[in-house]
Amino acid sequence: MQLLRQLVVFDAADLAAESGFWARLLGGSVDAGEDWHTVSVDGEDRVAVQLAPGHVPPQWPDGRPQQVHLDLIVADIREAHEDAVGAGARLLQAADDLDAEEGFQVYADPAGHPFCLCW
Repeated sequence: MQLLRQLVVFDAADLAAESGFWARLLGGSVDAGEDWHTVSVDGEDRVAVQLAPGHVPPQWPDGRPQQVHLDLIVADIREAHEDAVGAGARLLQAADDLDAEEGFQVYADPAGHPFCLCW
């Protein structure tokens, strides 16, 4: 199999909120259609959002499973945290020690999809 490209697609009831969040967090732009938005960074499609009016967000860690999540490896967790929260993320699980050599924090995007900022 020859893989030509890969695209993560999120279901969401509010396409503008979801695609706008990922565009801001990734430093990209949104190509908006009626029921599909694509987020591109430097001309390359990175993620997409598909309209799902009945979307039920995961309730991780104490309810419905994560379903799928992204790990974003960052250089500075404090800066990345501020960027994510400023874009509309909600912190779900904080790291014990932000000064540890490696670690992660778990967030939810506006539609409730979990993602991790890792270092």
